Amino acid sequence: MEHVVEETFLEPNYDATQRVSALSGIQPELCYQCRKCTSGCPLTFAMDYYPDQIVRYLLLGLEEKVLSSATIWVCSSCETCTTRCPNDIDIAGLMDYLKQQAHARGLVDPRANLTYAFHEAFLSDIGRRGRIFETGLLQRYMLSSGAWKAKLKEGTFWDEIRLGLALWRRGRLPLRAHGIRRMSDLQRHFQKPMQSPEAKNSSVSS
Repeated sequence: MEHVVEETFLEPNYDATQRVSALSGIQPELCYQCRKCTSGCPLTFAMDYYPDQIVRYLLLGLEEKVLSSATIWVCSSCETCTTRCPNDIDIAGLMDYLKQQAHARGLVDPRANLTYAFHEAFLSDIGRRGRIFETGLLQRYMLSSGAWKAKLKEGTFWDEIRLGLALWRRGRLPLRAHGIRRMSDLQRHFQKPMQSPEAKNSSVSS
């Protein structure tokens, strides 16, 4: 039986990269695919697409594919890729931008993406007080991600409780949250999330 392979030829589409440049100042179109970002990244083993592929997909206009990828959430922003890029493209900053866009467009489910659930709980804490309250952070993460159910099923839930109590006795898990001075300065950053025109339009129409 003869197998027919269908090939699709894509042309460059700079709409997505122009939006990235306008909102973040990062210029992915300068990439010439030397792959130094990918060869230096310590987390490629856990990514579904390599960093150079993420940039290439953006240049081809495949924005939804990029925003739905696991790679942007696996990135730890260690900035090795940014340091190695010969064209000074801030690839770690690009990953942060893509996370913001995926969140703004509602493309991420915290119950299916534990990294996203932790990001959301972490930033929520920072937005509320300006600093992390570990006890509350863990509770929010467990509830929003559904991780407590998995731990209950695995039989490790009570181990986590005992560990929390041991940390509390040693003064490592405070019961009272503390904020910072001049919270209004920090909260201004949370009031103006970076959002693409498409995300703004979709939120208005809905």
